[in-house]
Amino acid sequence: MTAPSTLAAERVENARPYWLPLTLFCLGHFFIDLYSSALGTMQPVLLDRFRLSYTQAGILAGVLVFSSSVIQPVYGYLSDRWHSRLFTVLGPAMAGIFIATLGWASGYAGLLAMVALGGAGIAAFHPQAAANAVAHVRQNRGRAMAVFVSSGSLGMAAGPLFFGALTKGGTLGRTPWGMLPGLLMTALLVAWMPPIARRPLPDGRALAGQGACPTTALAAVWRPMTILYFLVVIRSVVQVTFTHMLPLYLRTERNYSLGAASLCLSLYLLGGALGGMAGGTLADRYGGRRVIVISMIGSVPLLALFVFGRGAVSLAGLFLGGLVLLFTIPVNVVMAQDLAPAQAGTVSALMMGFGWGMAGLIFIPLTGWVSDVFSMQWAFAGLIAFPLIGFLLALKLPRIEMRRPAGGSACAT
Repeated sequence: MTAPSTLAAERVENARPYWLPLTLFCLGHFFIDLYSSALGTMQPVLLDRFRLSYTQAGILAGVLVFSSSVIQPVYGYLSDRWHSRLFTVLGPAMAGIFIATLGWASGYAGLLAMVALGGAGIAAFHPQAAANAVAHVRQNRGRAMAVFVSSGSLGMAAGPLFFGALTKGGTLGRTPWGMLPGLLMTALLVAWMPPIARRPLPDGRALAGQGACPTTALAAVWRPMTILYFLVVIRSVVQVTFTHMLPLYLRTERNYSLGAASLCLSLYLLGGALGGMAGGTLADRYGGRRVIVISMIGSVPLLALFVFGRGAVSLAGLFLGGLVLLFTIPVNVVMAQDLAPAQAGTVSALMMGFGWGMAGLIFIPLTGWVSDVFSMQWAFAGLIAFPLIGFLLALKLPRIEMRRPAGGSACAT
């Protein structure tokens, strides 16, 4: 029989409003990821202005991925430890200031430094926001996480349109106006975002000071966590390379205008946003493992249709390929949080930032190098193989229920 004190704690927890922080985190995610996709749109202009090679352009994007994604677990650990809302509040302003003013750089070294600082703002925001956006959601957590993730994907889809308009005519003179959304979002978070609470476990215990140390807790679920992580990396090889290199590919291989290339990037990212929403909803109903398996194998023929097709058929493959491939974003995050709830910020960063970052750090410059040596057509064709590898790996994933159980592991093998 449940103790009255436990029931009372559960009633208080269930009554706690979750819509305000969820809404603020979603808005912040939209604007922070508006800047995440800005560099891809600006790359053709930066290429001409600073006379960059494809390899240098790839390195520039790799630096952004490193500073915005690879180091996210550091911010996740710090936010889990200190619970300061500054990680979330200051991120949009910092990203906006440095990404929007890339045209002020004096040379390639300055570009690298500004991209790194803008990426640091992006990295600081994501782990804490992902951990707390659904912290008080008790039902349909996959759907709630999908809303959060899709808000960022929509921001990424809007980024090429927004910065495409600012770079119209092939110049960077108007891009500093692009910092305004980030500054306004930071002001909104300062005014309305509540303090970051220490999230309770389902039995009412506070996370802080309970259970094993982070290393021990993660070691207990290392096998499914490792599979989830490599699935994120495999998906991100395609996702992040397309995000940063697609406008260059369309400009050089298909002679698209800068505006048309930016529009196609937004089309791809919009498909990803819709896919993230659909993936979370489907995972609540059919299970995360099944959604991941279908996503990996289902995206292969669609992406091939884009790379080897032409015209409207190719663009349909781009949109649908992005939609199916990105089914897995909220699924991976929620499954990881359920495996290690006391380290939600850390594992969220591992699944959202570190996996994305390692893929981009290695494969964006590699894609640039392959493009210099062979062609961008060959480079993009090679990317199609990665979801097929992910399909084979996903078959080894144990069935992990996307819920927060009353105790023990959420992994059911």
